[in-house]
Amino acid sequence: MTAAETLSIVSDDEAFTEAIGALLAQTLPPAVPRALSVHLCGDLGAGKTTLVRGFLRALGATGAVRSPTYGLMERYDLPPWAVLHLDLYRLRDPSEVLALGLRDHDQPKNLWMIEWPERGGVQLPPPDLQIELEARQPAHRISLHARSPQGLAWLTALKLIRPS
Repeated sequence: MTAAETLSIVSDDEAFTEAIGALLAQTLPPAVPRALSVHLCGDLGAGKTTLVRGFLRALGATGAVRSPTYGLMERYDLPPWAVLHLDLYRLRDPSEVLALGLRDHDQPKNLWMIEWPERGGVQLPPPDLQIELEARQPAHRISLHARSPQGLAWLTALKLIRPS
């Protein structure tokens, strides 16, 4: 993997992690003929939902933004985007993803923000952007990896705003 395909950031607090989410929203790539997919990986408390909250707020979401752990999926209509926030932590088997009807949401201007994607296995599309969050002391590490041409364009735009 080249440096162009990865960006690592250290976050000292929750507000900074939200700000990284906001920067991701500001640098969204143009629509492609399918949904964009972001996989958020990390242990409990690593900041996955915090990053998504910053992202959604930057796109105009109001009200509480929580991880959809029990409902598995929350949809946010934030024109021109529709954002699906998924939390697959409670899945027992990857086949349970099929019941969510994600194929109906595989269209331009849809974006999937998926927490615990490893629990969805091959039922999920590969990510355009994979974000790994590590809870460390005194700060958390956020590593962003481009996994598609769209993800690379997104990461490149982000680096123009926030150099590594």
